[in-house]
Amino acid sequence: MRISKIDNNFESKNVNRTTNATLNNTNYIDKSGLLMAHLNNISAINNISFTGKKYELGLSHDELVERTSKERFGSIELLSYYSPEFQKLEDGDRLALKHLVKAANIIGKINMQLDDVNNIPFKKYLEKEIAKGNEDAVLTKKLFDGQKGAFSQDMEFNHISLIKGMTQSKGKGVYPRDLSVEEFHSILESMIHDGEIEEVRKMLNQRTVVVRDGDKLKGIDYIDYFKKDFSKVADELEKAAKYSTNQDFNEFLLYQAEALRTADPMLDAYADKKWAELQDTPLEFTITRENYDDKFTETIFDNDKLLSLLANHGITPIAKDFLGARVGIINKEGTDFILGSKDLLPELAKLMPYTDEYEQVINKDNKQTMVDVDLVTVTGNVGEYRGKITLAENLPNSDKLSLKIGGGRRNVYHRQMRLHKNDVNNPYQELLIPEQQSMFDPNSYHYFTIFHENGHSLGPKEGNEKLGQYRNIIEENKADMAAIAFTDKLMEMGVYTKEERDALLVNFALQNYLKAKPDAHVAHRVRQVMQAKYFEDNDVVNITKDGQIYVDIEKVIPTAYKMLEEIIRIQIDGDYKAAERYVNKNFVWTDNMEYIAQELRKNSKMLNATVKTPLADYLAKQ
Repeated sequence: MRISKIDNNFESKNVNRTTNATLNNTNYIDKSGLLMAHLNNISAINNISFTGKKYELGLSHDELVERTSKERFGSIELLSYYSPEFQKLEDGDRLALKHLVKAANIIGKINMQLDDVNNIPFKKYLEKEIAKGNEDAVLTKKLFDGQKGAFSQDMEFNHISLIKGMTQSKGKGVYPRDLSVEEFHSILESMIHDGEIEEVRKMLNQRTVVVRDGDKLKGIDYIDYFKKDFSKVADELEKAAKYSTNQDFNEFLLYQAEALRTADPMLDAYADKKWAELQDTPLEFTITRENYDDKFTETIFDNDKLLSLLANHGITPIAKDFLGARVGIINKEGTDFILGSKDLLPELAKLMPYTDEYEQVINKDNKQTMVDVDLVTVTGNVGEYRGKITLAENLPNSDKLSLKIGGGRRNVYHRQMRLHKNDVNNPYQELLIPEQQSMFDPNSYHYFTIFHENGHSLGPKEGNEKLGQYRNIIEENKADMAAIAFTDKLMEMGVYTKEERDALLVNFALQNYLKAKPDAHVAHRVRQVMQAKYFEDNDVVNITKDGQIYVDIEKVIPTAYKMLEEIIRIQIDGDYKAAERYVNKNFVWTDNMEYIAQELRKNSKMLNATVKTPLADYLAKQ
């Protein structure tokens, strides 16, 4: 699960906030579109794209100049060749990194196609235009590389399309682009009535790409769909295992390589189980699989008839996984600091609401590893800067098989992302009343992040999958509230001083306020609006008559625990309708939120950013 994203709030003054015209939405289709869809389906196994489109740039010259300007377009720089973290590695590990970077780059290519079928062809179009001297293509490519695709939202939730006349379909690249929600549901019903239960079950799991099959649909496991590319990733991992100096890490790489050659969820489970055991290794490599971005599968939960039909056959729809890759070097000092929280988890688990009603996510053996990582590269879903970037992850998620065969979980913290966030001026500080303006500790967000990630390991092990489109929102909401509700207990345990405790609570209360209202499907941002609303309703955050923010510090913790109780009740019951009511009640953009958003936009201007990877770029050429 992805923790809080870096979302430095920035003003978009004089920037076009309108979305490009939707000429190719999920309900639009013509004969050429049908032909292209058919060609794409019959070529799926060979991973060939027949988009047949003639592209044009989606943003004007003025908007491209504005969006790529220094004040609007930031950057996060990862390790370089001369970084001491790389230079002090043993020769074998330095050689292994080369192959891990190459593997990660291929994963990035695969996920770009899962994101949208147009991404790779459009990228090639940009490269050709750049070769012709098209300056606008150069600027467009900067944005494309930052967001790792043609479609994105910026830090103020404006939808950006780099392709003229096109928007991203709801089904992204994991469903046919011309498939509407209505047709999708109709085909599923028809296939169930025709007895094609196992094919429907295959379509609605997290690891298939769905394609047309005549007047029906079929699911192709992504290992088979991208067979050539995954085989190349496996080759690179096996090469890395020949050089890496750590036997446990090498064993994991070989498990992971095997899982990329054969479409078998159990092979993934073995690799995940081994990965989650890694603690004392020099290097970090992860293929992340998270299903936050698929909102198409989750439309089924709004169709009571279809949902009931599926339930009668024991089928629970699960959103599709999108893929990312992380390559890094373990930072021992940072890891030792983070590991200090591990032994606290069993005690925190006892403090969770309704503990006698469910099995905890964290098992009795406390199978949880934690590492702080100096990053070499992040690709695919992990590296997309779409108004945000991943600060840390707690994986595998609860839908993964490895947890069912006795595997544990692993927290990985992204050191360069954290340092970048600390370097950015805090736009909230001057909005506070003078007495609270000094309550800013650069470590506050890191402390919060650690216990947010630990919060994912607390609470009910089962039930989330039944919450459909609200599953991720509520899970992220739970992790936030768990991180805050036990702050006094953590202070009692010696984790925080009183000053650090107060700074953490003030920072958290303010970080829930955004620069603009987000879309209802952005889980991390929706939960922040919900929390801001809940805290306002409980008089935790108030605006003074002078327009300054006052945080009632002593109300933060009891309010967080009260919200945590409501969340856990919903997760225990697995009640989709209750989850819907809970989110709708709290996802309300208030006058206070709009006022603070306007103030934040005055204080910060960045709209997007990119991740620079000098060491990875060097290694990829070797």
